[in-house]
Amino acid sequence: MGNADSDIVFQSYGRCCNREGFFIDFYDRFMGSSEEIRALFKDTDMPAQRHLLRNGIMQLVLHARGMPDTKLKALGKSHSRGGYGIRPDWYGLWLDALLATLREYDPEFNEDTALAWRRAIEPGIELIRGAY
Repeated sequence: MGNADSDIVFQSYGRCCNREGFFIDFYDRFMGSSEEIRALFKDTDMPAQRHLLRNGIMQLVLHARGMPDTKLKALGKSHSRGGYGIRPDWYGLWLDALLATLREYDPEFNEDTALAWRRAIEPGIELIRGAY
């Protein structure tokens, strides 16, 4: 993954992450993708969860920009079968929901931006998924 991808992603996320609706709409999409996923969030404090999401995406972005994988490994452990039990196949739904929400909120989003996001954060997602 080149620096150009991480720059595109960093700027794209910056255009979206300060709008609270971004995180609300993301979770609407993500929870709408599966009854099982919706059930995971049944008793969740969603404002707190949105804050965690904001940080988690930033950790993926920072990892793409060269930060160590320490925080992503911790996320993998907490989301593994011994933690929240986030199944590996759900990460594809998560990424689809993220890209759809970015497309809505980033006025500069296009197919090149989508590809940059995929190239930049998929290695981090795989690290988290691999801890299952």
